[in-house]
Amino acid sequence: MIRFTIITLFREALEPYLNTSMMWKAQEKKLASFDFVDLREFGLGPHKSVDDTPYGGGDGMLLRCEPVFNAIESVKAKDSSAKVILPTPVGKVWTQEMARKMAGGIERLKPASLGHTQDRSAKLTVPEEQVLANSAPHYIILCPHYEGYDERIMSIVDYPISLGKYVLTGGELPALIIIDSVVRLIPGVLGGESSALIESFSDGDNLEYPQYTKPYDFRGMKVPDVLLSGNHGEIDKWRKEHSRKAEM
Repeated sequence: MIRFTIITLFREALEPYLNTSMMWKAQEKKLASFDFVDLREFGLGPHKSVDDTPYGGGDGMLLRCEPVFNAIESVKAKDSSAKVILPTPVGKVWTQEMARKMAGGIERLKPASLGHTQDRSAKLTVPEEQVLANSAPHYIILCPHYEGYDERIMSIVDYPISLGKYVLTGGELPALIIIDSVVRLIPGVLGGESSALIESFSDGDNLEYPQYTKPYDFRGMKVPDVLLSGNHGEIDKWRKEHSRKAEM
């Protein structure tokens, strides 16, 4: 079973999706489990504050180190092998290959050096993943919010992950995307045995071939006759010819 522990201020934004469709099926079949940690429980002072203004000035608020470290350490106290994921623009861009490796458990990805003079505009370098023989990987996903987070939080992050060149309000959507893309690759979650093997990005940057279902003729748009021929050799050839490459 793969385990995800999500540290968030907005659990209610995550539960509906994780209790629906394939994510629900994965839990029912005991192939995946989802736990939550309320970051507010580790907040400081009478108001359980988790953020503060940035040194040096600027707009917005940053997540503080203390609540985040304490929340993560509370999970690691029960499972020291748990790895920490942080959705962040400076992370390694998420790919299908990374999801496949994470579904089986992968070794720690160390962020770049975290000195006070670190250039945040520099490209984050990450060493090559090493697959581990881990039958029950456990991942902690920290969902940042506000303007960002104290840079020192990166020192306890194993997987800094970016979903692309855009910014979201918080880490809940990226957490769902990461979880979904990993869990669906676990054998038994999807229907067919080869469902995850022949889809888009299953082999580098390929895109899956076009697919059709009934009716044969819809508003003058017809299904290619080769797909109705019953000739599996020709069908395979057509599918290979019509697989596309992603525009990156």
